[in-house]
Amino acid sequence: MSRIERGQVSAVSLHNLARLLSVVGLELSARAYPSGTPIRDQAQISLLGRLKEQVSAPLTWRSEVPVGGARDLRAWDLVISSGSDRVAVEAETRLADIRALERRIALKSRDSGVIRVILLLAASRTNRGTLRLFEPAIRESFPVQGAEALRDLRSGRLPRGSALILL
Repeated sequence: MSRIERGQVSAVSLHNLARLLSVVGLELSARAYPSGTPIRDQAQISLLGRLKEQVSAPLTWRSEVPVGGARDLRAWDLVISSGSDRVAVEAETRLADIRALERRIALKSRDSGVIRVILLLAASRTNRGTLRLFEPAIRESFPVQGAEALRDLRSGRLPRGSALILL
């Protein structure tokens, strides 16, 4: 342990690192981020395309907008802007863990300074069922109704707050 702490060991196995951390009451955690050219599945590309069709001038949009600095590989799927005002879009074709999704969006919002977010979901039976289970909680994070947000985008205005849109 002493050699590891002094940086005299060239490599430490994940197993040993986890054991050392557990001694001081810590748990080893890791995150994985895609690198290189982002590859989107066809369903997500189609979902984002359906939203882009709803965006009217003078609004503009950009895809894959980085969240942080050069070493931060996270990006918003889309950012819709009106001058310096903007709303970020996080697109999901299939809801798996809604709480993890909310945490991921909250961290990206914090780190990018984005105040409003559109959670764009594919309008599938599975996603609708998952939303019904979590509707009261998800509405706290996304209070603007999807129909209202879409009306705003079609009219060339950004939604007044975070919204959940099913397309």
